[in-house]
Amino acid sequence: MSDQQQLDQQNALDQLSINTLRFLAVDAVEKAKSGHPGAPLGCSPIAYLLYHKLMRYDPADPKWINRDRFVLSNGHASALLYGVLHLAGYDLPMSQLEQFRQFGSHTPGHPEYGEAPGVEVTTGPLGQGFSMAVGIATAEKHLAAVYNRDEHPIIDHYTYVLCGDGDLMEGISHETASLAGTLGLGKLIVLYDDNLISLDGPTELSFTEDVTRRFEGYHWHVQMVHDGNDLVALEHAIQKAKAETTRPSLIRVRTVIGYGSPKAGTSKVHGEALGAEAVKATKKNLGWPEDKTFYVPEEAAQNWAKAKEKGKKVREEWNKNFAEYKKAYPEPAGEFERVVKGELAAGWEKKIPIFPTEKPIATRNAGQTVMNAVAGVVPELMGGAADLTASTKTIFKDSPNFHVDPKGRNVFFGVREFGMCAMVNGLAQHGGLIPFGSTFFVFSDYARSAIRMAALMHAHSLFIFTHDSVGLGEDGPTHQPIEHLMSLRLIPNLTDFRPADANETAACWQLALERKSPSFMALSRQDLPVIDAEKYKVREGVRKGAYALDASGKDIILIATGSEVSLIVKAAEELKAAGIGATVVSMPSFRLFDEQDAAYKASLFPENTPKLAVEAGATMGWYKYIGHNGGVIGLDRFGASAPGAIALEKLGISVAHIVEQAKKLVKK
Repeated sequence: MSDQQQLDQQNALDQLSINTLRFLAVDAVEKAKSGHPGAPLGCSPIAYLLYHKLMRYDPADPKWINRDRFVLSNGHASALLYGVLHLAGYDLPMSQLEQFRQFGSHTPGHPEYGEAPGVEVTTGPLGQGFSMAVGIATAEKHLAAVYNRDEHPIIDHYTYVLCGDGDLMEGISHETASLAGTLGLGKLIVLYDDNLISLDGPTELSFTEDVTRRFEGYHWHVQMVHDGNDLVALEHAIQKAKAETTRPSLIRVRTVIGYGSPKAGTSKVHGEALGAEAVKATKKNLGWPEDKTFYVPEEAAQNWAKAKEKGKKVREEWNKNFAEYKKAYPEPAGEFERVVKGELAAGWEKKIPIFPTEKPIATRNAGQTVMNAVAGVVPELMGGAADLTASTKTIFKDSPNFHVDPKGRNVFFGVREFGMCAMVNGLAQHGGLIPFGSTFFVFSDYARSAIRMAALMHAHSLFIFTHDSVGLGEDGPTHQPIEHLMSLRLIPNLTDFRPADANETAACWQLALERKSPSFMALSRQDLPVIDAEKYKVREGVRKGAYALDASGKDIILIATGSEVSLIVKAAEELKAAGIGATVVSMPSFRLFDEQDAAYKASLFPENTPKLAVEAGATMGWYKYIGHNGGVIGLDRFGASAPGAIALEKLGISVAHIVEQAKKLVKK
């Protein structure tokens, strides 16, 4: 056989394999009568090239730490990803493709982490996959700097992203693309499906910027591939991107949405099934059997199976290299194995400080003390703030900064709250790190969707919010959170922490690191009295979400979180002088309290005792705890610009108001 004949044969096999992928996606969407066939038809050559030839991964070990990552940021093209995972040998049987978008299947409408093996992150809201990939690439660069040795590059992988116009329209992509260029993430390669179509019609309706110049301005390496079906040109561009080690890469790939279908190149093929007649026409146009569905020709199956064989070999080579690394460098190897497993070092919690009671301390300052106290024994802890490290107190004093030295654990995210939190999710999903991002609590609004994605993925992402109430003072209503605390408590899988003092803050940090799920802390700007940790068994109490600081009073139960706990302690003293006995309960976490058994809940909040909750925020969520005979002192209005103590008092968050309302409840 001549060289040309061999080349023709390989080209034919490539096209057969690509069309197999195309029509698995088309058939899945058509059977579901729902989905997005356009992107899979246009982008299958990209996915085939990556998964069949270029990426290093092992379908038999989807969590192998040194695998190349692929993030489908335009998650509506999920049928493409599921087809790839099935053909490449992941544990995703054809029956799951046939149940695309159906209840209980592992092939939901958008990729969901934890459903199908090989799905790296949950992508749905556009731009977040792109931004999580920036976090993944950041994790790779940091872990490589920390653990690699010249002859043993145990972390050495690429992060590939497939994104669309919508991803690049979203503001979050601007945030993280800018930072990725600043951080020099040379192993981040984004393939942009530049098909000139959005859901509303041609992109010229709303997206006419020069994407190339934009990304060049972000310090990215940018290329253009003019035909998305040209595997040679695609591979050449990707290899050039891999050769660029100091800048992230964007490859603009001109594709045809709905390639091969009667609706090709139009918005009509974006977000709905083709329809039976159009499916037949598409199959005819691309030389596919019109009467077969979910069809995988034997030659294509064998060709795709090569990826699994190659993956096994690549991982075995890495295992051999790591075994040699472990012999040569047992200490870092042991630590590496531990952090990859997500296990904390034995006895790490002994480094958590116990704060003395003599001097009040803001919980944001206590948080910084705890962070730095455990830094040496929790090296996997990494993060920073959205240009607020001096205010949120979230910086490692003895670590370099990541943008200067990739071994550094301090990441300066800039004023990019949404991008920061999405990157934190990517850092967490990479493995080997426990990342955090920090800003003022009121700015959690900017990042809420990323926080929600963390909860959907059960990612071990930590969100540290400070300036947690109107007590922050003079900055006024725009900076004073009201509804934020209660609103975030509504998100499933997200643990809330609003500690009352320094020792509760220490306990919250311990739990946040241990729970392996997302959590947020709401910390104070103002100094707060310190609770005696041993006398009141603070750490045990915080683990239960709520606990009594004084259980002697039987007339009323006063409940508070955060800075308001010190107010109910004082109010209880005044009530006692008036002949009213009050039990005082600190409730740093609704989520943790809800996890307790019924007996504990009933013992802390007996049904027939009146209850008064106090929290400098929205009141709505308190009623499930206080019942029909209780009351809430909170804020269902915006705050005011004034010194913090005055703002709290004028808005009714005061000892006098608590005493007044408690007396009314007792008299009922």
